[in-house]
Amino acid sequence: MPIQLGAHTIKSHGTKVLRSHMHDWIILVALAVTEVVLNVIDPFYRFVGKDMMTDLRYPLKSNTIPFWAVPVIGILLPFAIFIVIYFFRRDVYDLHHAMLGILFSALITGVITDAIKDAVGRPRPDFFWRCFPDGKDVYNNVTGGVICHGEKSVIKEGHKSFPSGHTSWAFAGFGFVAWYIAGKIKAFDRKGHVAKLCIVFLPLLVAALVGVSRVDDYWHHWQDVFAGGL
Repeated sequence: MPIQLGAHTIKSHGTKVLRSHMHDWIILVALAVTEVVLNVIDPFYRFVGKDMMTDLRYPLKSNTIPFWAVPVIGILLPFAIFIVIYFFRRDVYDLHHAMLGILFSALITGVITDAIKDAVGRPRPDFFWRCFPDGKDVYNNVTGGVICHGEKSVIKEGHKSFPSGHTSWAFAGFGFVAWYIAGKIKAFDRKGHVAKLCIVFLPLLVAALVGVSRVDDYWHHWQDVFAGGL
């Protein structure tokens, strides 16, 4: 039976929808806890030798898009879009499923991304300045490996280059929004509305620009961003 628009509001059916999907929200909490754990534990400290430093001497810069902005643009901004559409359609099912869907998209992506980051331990392009903030490099006489004297947390973050978390979160959020909008405006109804496709691709362009900023800031190699986008 099709849902009548305006007949299923937050007030009339909100509690019912939440109860029927309680197990989904419990899984989301578990994913969130896993994500926190993956960010707290140390990554694999991959061997970094003197001869590798040629590609790891890029400047240590601040983020064009700070870490706190990633969930804002990847989750909260799409939430705002869903809420606006709700006020037009008055369909709590659509609102709930959209929010649930994008949270699953973001958290599953986050867990996969950070699990790979921790397992790979690839050094960032600016690793030299994380390891030797004073510019004085020190290496093991036997192995030739780095002997870092930088701040521990900065060095830890320096081993989390692959894949790009900013990029994966951006595509998880805005990729979901792109498909959501495509469904709402019927972009693929074969009527040839190119303007609709431009609207659909706009969120993906924003996500791509987030990825480009990571290379420009020297926080990631291009391969990290490519893998994060996938």
